[in-house]
Amino acid sequence: MTGHADTPRGSRLSGVLRAGGERSAPIAAAVIGWELVARLIGDIYFPPPSRIVERLRQLWFSGPPGRAWLTDQAIDNIPPSLARLLGAWLLAAVCGVAVGILLGRLRLLADCLEPAVHFARAVPPPAMLPIWLALLHIGSPMQVATIVFGVVWPVLLAAAEGARSVTPEQEAAARVFRLTAYQRLTSVVLPAALPKIFAGLRLSLSLSLILMVVSELMGGATDGIGFTLLLTPQRTYDIPAMWAGIVVVGALGFVLNTALLAVERRVLAPHGLARLENRAARRPDRRSLS
Repeated sequence: MTGHADTPRGSRLSGVLRAGGERSAPIAAAVIGWELVARLIGDIYFPPPSRIVERLRQLWFSGPPGRAWLTDQAIDNIPPSLARLLGAWLLAAVCGVAVGILLGRLRLLADCLEPAVHFARAVPPPAMLPIWLALLHIGSPMQVATIVFGVVWPVLLAAAEGARSVTPEQEAAARVFRLTAYQRLTSVVLPAALPKIFAGLRLSLSLSLILMVVSELMGGATDGIGFTLLLTPQRTYDIPAMWAGIVVVGALGFVLNTALLAVERRVLAPHGLARLENRAARRPDRRSLS
């Protein structure tokens, strides 16, 4: 009994380990190749990964164990950057989803506003920095405005497209059951639009990370990951520290994207299971009719 019960768990664990090994093998090969080439070339602007990791440990991860080995520099700069990034992204997500669903459901409103939306999304967000500087002055509000302006458009357009994907059969069923406007929104429109909304959220999250760095580099920031790990090392010609900043930004993007994918699977799983259950429930009826 124990052997039979442990077999599926063991095969599942081995499958996970095998998949993890297949995914990490190219990364390990690239790092090893980078290390060998960098040591062979000996260029100060292209340091090996070992020097980058060591410099990163000195700057950010050489603190006491009680603070998860984070240094004062890490504690002073990671939270401000994350607060600006996540706060701007959440604000853009809420505004983008709300306006996008309105545009997707109200054709007249979409005809009036879509030209302005396409014009605004074509403006590069860094080009708006002088305007935000004049309106909001140097500081976090200007940086948040830069991020929001750049990342709201993918969410808005994805939400509008998702709201338009409601089928005529779904609309007819909502009328038959006499659903209120709020019930149609929560039971019909949002479930149909969620896959596209999450696609827009993933794209906007990546753009948020890019614009966080841009706003801290160009927006007169005095703290943050971009300012401390990228701009300051460039001014002092601390090349390993600059590369360490690039590694931190990449790792942060990977962690945030992985977390969003986990949330997406959790949110969309019930809707996927419902569709499978509906298909399975309809199959016996088709057989009986035949």
